[in-house]
Amino acid sequence: MDGLLIIDKEKDYTSRDVVNIVSKVFKTKKVGHTGTLDPLATGVLVICVNRATKLVELLSSLDKEYIATFEFGTLTDTLDNTGNIIKDEDIHIKKEELEKVLKNMIGNYSQTVPIYSAVKVNGRKLYEYARNNEEVTLPVHDVNIYSLDLLDIKYVDNKTIATIKCHVSKGTYIRSLGNDIASNLNTCAIMTDLRRTKQGKFLIEKAIKINEVNSDTKLIDINDYLDYPRIKLDDKLYTYVKNGRYIDNIYNEDIVSFVTEDNNILAIYKSSEDGKLLKPFKMFL
Repeated sequence: MDGLLIIDKEKDYTSRDVVNIVSKVFKTKKVGHTGTLDPLATGVLVICVNRATKLVELLSSLDKEYIATFEFGTLTDTLDNTGNIIKDEDIHIKKEELEKVLKNMIGNYSQTVPIYSAVKVNGRKLYEYARNNEEVTLPVHDVNIYSLDLLDIKYVDNKTIATIKCHVSKGTYIRSLGNDIASNLNTCAIMTDLRRTKQGKFLIEKAIKINEVNSDTKLIDINDYLDYPRIKLDDKLYTYVKNGRYIDNIYNEDIVSFVTEDNNILAIYKSSEDGKLLKPFKMFL
């Protein structure tokens, strides 16, 4: 049983909860997920089973799409509606003002990692500092915002509530993104709802609920979801790959997959820094 599952995670489940359930169903400890969703969030959670766990790193790096709802004028310590309120103000943001800010945020920007996150600083997770009321310098990561589309805006109890479709790179915290959007409007914001609708080629329309998973559930073949150029192995090349040898990058590619005659992936190779060689990255032999 090797392959992938696209789970539509429900609220109040952690990503680890989903992994544990799948692990129990398929009676294997070799299960991993490819991008954490907070208990508040729902949507696409890609699960790798057995040999497919070798793909966790690759799949985690895929871009993601979310539908997020933000409440402007409120700030909590967690940047969502589960935290303690730090600031509360009335705010009325015009649709045109918000759309202008969204447009200006497209591209690369340096995002401060929220303190309630699992990112480690000096060997400890940031949320451990937060829970112990300890000061810590929050790391800053460069992220890419590909698109931000305003889907809805309304005004409730002197607050502005906006729903935004966000297409972003790996490592983007949507909670932080919402507050950064608000900062450009001279206010603050919290995330009140989040749904991941896409991760790379994995779509919410293809996802199943965790309670639908059973021992007869068919896993997705990893061959169906890898877009890298496929190089068929002859006897000589098979020997090289089997022994983990570096190979001349005559294909001029950053990543390639080496496959058998019937297109089963045996290995994924990445190029060296100078691009002249291909070196083993993930082996399925």
